[in-house]
Amino acid sequence: MPCCCVIIVNYNSWEVLRRCLDHLGKQTWRNFQVVVIDNASTLPLPENFATRYPWISLVQSSINLGFAGGNNRALRALTSCEWIALLNPDAFPEPDWLEQLVETAQAHPDFVMFGSRQVIAGVPHLLDGEGDVYHISGLVWRSGHGRPVSEGAREPREIFSPCAAAALYRADAFLRVGGFDEDFFCYVEDVDLGFRLRLLGYKALLVPSSVVHHVGSATTGGGQSDFALYHGHRNLIWTYVKNMPGVLFWSCLPLHLLLNLVTLAIFAWRGKGPTVFRAKRDALRGLPKMWEKRRLIQRDRVVSTRHIWRALDKGWGRQ
Repeated sequence: MPCCCVIIVNYNSWEVLRRCLDHLGKQTWRNFQVVVIDNASTLPLPENFATRYPWISLVQSSINLGFAGGNNRALRALTSCEWIALLNPDAFPEPDWLEQLVETAQAHPDFVMFGSRQVIAGVPHLLDGEGDVYHISGLVWRSGHGRPVSEGAREPREIFSPCAAAALYRADAFLRVGGFDEDFFCYVEDVDLGFRLRLLGYKALLVPSSVVHHVGSATTGGGQSDFALYHGHRNLIWTYVKNMPGVLFWSCLPLHLLLNLVTLAIFAWRGKGPTVFRAKRDALRGLPKMWEKRRLIQRDRVVSTRHIWRALDKGWGRQ
């Protein structure tokens, strides 16, 4: 029976974390361990937390490492896990969540990334997402977000990458690419990871029978907070620069530049111009470092440009 480790990164989210752990404790798949890494929360540890959840390992960081660094640190503390399951504290898994992921992974050995079906917490008939989509412009989004669950996938299907709010990765593949890019801190780091794994020939699969109820951005002030906007829009540029293969990089670059200009205009109209401008400015300042990372990533790429082209979304609107 394969061993699985569930990693949860926490920052000031003790209340939703307890709800998450209560759901996790009811899993039908029992061969797993849980590591919760607390990213220097300013809120105190709740009373009786350790006695209520004696089956978890709590790692407390002295600094906020972000989602990327927190998961990487937790991973370094693990031994002999074949599979790594990532779960946000505001994602509440159904009892067979992990069982469905692991059994699907065993049945599809040619895949190393597996994404859960996320439904909106409190609105179980609406999808929060079914995997991440990467557009040729460099825009990313969660497939099916806001659509009825009845319109979602009925069987497992290939996706570009899983949303790391609830996902399973083969440990050796995750470690091969060095885990998450810690310069990202949070947001889009899961798409960047999925892209790097794809460049090495690995694939991702959606498991619609593995379900979590997801609040979304519970610890960062919501998806439209300045924090989320800054990191998301900065990291969009870095993901494109690092990972897009040469021919596609240059041929799609005008569209990528247009995307960023339109983004600036839209958010300026919404009153968020300074935040998004700062994100784009800092993305440009980080380009030398990202270009060096690109050199190493593209040097090790084993798949063809055509292979990546087929995995990218080429539509004119979110689907």
